Amino acid sequence: MPSSRLLPVLLLALGAALPAVAQTSSSQRARTVAGVCGATNWACVAECIDAECVDTCMRQDCEQALERLKACTQRAGCAPNDAECGPRACLPICQRSFEPAPPSPEKEVPAPCEGVKARGAAPPRALVGTWTLVAASLPEDETVREERIEAQPRSDYARSLQVTPSGCFVLRTSLEAATLGQGNSLVVRAWGTLDVSGEDRVRLRTRDGQAVGPVCGDKRVIPLTGPKLKFRGSAYVWDLEEGVLTLMVDDETKQTFQFERATPERGKQ
Repeated sequence: MPSSRLLPVLLLALGAALPAVAQTSSSQRARTVAGVCGATNWACVAECIDAECVDTCMRQDCEQALERLKACTQRAGCAPNDAECGPRACLPICQRSFEPAPPSPEKEVPAPCEGVKARGAAPPRALVGTWTLVAASLPEDETVREERIEAQPRSDYARSLQVTPSGCFVLRTSLEAATLGQGNSLVVRAWGTLDVSGEDRVRLRTRDGQAVGPVCGDKRVIPLTGPKLKFRGSAYVWDLEEGVLTLMVDDETKQTFQFERATPERGKQ
């Protein structure tokens, strides 16, 4: 796929993010308690095509709750770099803003690719490694784009893709304090196998996912799969040129996403 044929790309500084790894209708999603942020929001984030989609996910029963939490931390005079002030000063409001932890907490999967192997051929060696999204194609119809929750670019929507030699992949999205309120952060991960089809086509088949991080002073491990949430995966045409990995959605949209190989520091996102 020559780079000259790529759709125009927009740097992440203008708010792009990675494509969906799962497609589910709203009727299939597990319901979150009304008026709070929870599993439905995080599963929705894992499905997103772009940053506007992430914003939409955060609006579902969640935006007003986060606004109340943000107002509380501002009244409390919490310093921007004080991660303990928000949960301490606004604990009751924080607890009302998020779904409570499940009675039987799920254990975090620290190494989701351990023992996972693609059914077919191993991925090309050029794909193996950790990649950070740096650019994405713009939607053709600007009129359908909703107003963003905040006009400024959101660095805490950082997205990375890891591919192992055995054909496992992990997609990772960071949601930090700018999104979830001071002292709260979640890393949303989805993982599965990368199936090779021909010389330049791959399909991401998602098996599972979790959202992990501190919420209201306690670590949460939130499952992203269940009987009413099924990942379907996405197919891409890939190209690697001058160190830039390009994935183009293999459908009529031809949405295009570009990655650079992560440095050790960027790979921690």
